[in-house]
Amino acid sequence: QVQLAESGGGLVQAGGSLKLSCKLSGRTLSTHTMGWFRQAPGKEREFVAAITWDGSTNFHDSVKGRFTISRDNAKNTGYLQMDSLKPEDTAVYYCAADRINTAQAMPVHHRNLEVWGQGTLVTVSS
Repeated sequence: QVQLAESGGGLVQAGGSLKLSCKLSGRTLSTHTMGWFRQAPGKEREFVAAITWDGSTNFHDSVKGRFTISRDNAKNTGYLQMDSLKPEDTAVYYCAADRINTAQAMPVHHRNLEVWGQGTLVTVSS
């Protein structure tokens, strides 16, 4: 089966850091763009960041300068390093993978991406 599995969520104090992982199974990640989305209680799912197979990135303005996205194709895994976390970052974080060619396309086509993970909860206390 083709699936994504997120891990690394948890509880952290404001100003702290977490690193999320997303592993793709059943398919090779190398030609895929990987993205991260989040959904806070009572809010719409929103785009966070994306990275293409060649390393081009796209970040939502709210996380620029605080989050870093990376990937290890040999491990079929993508990562989201989150630093300087704020209470408003609290959400369930989902990863997604698709064979679209640009990081900019990830948020545009978020309703029809090929593979989604089940999500990992990030809670930032004030």
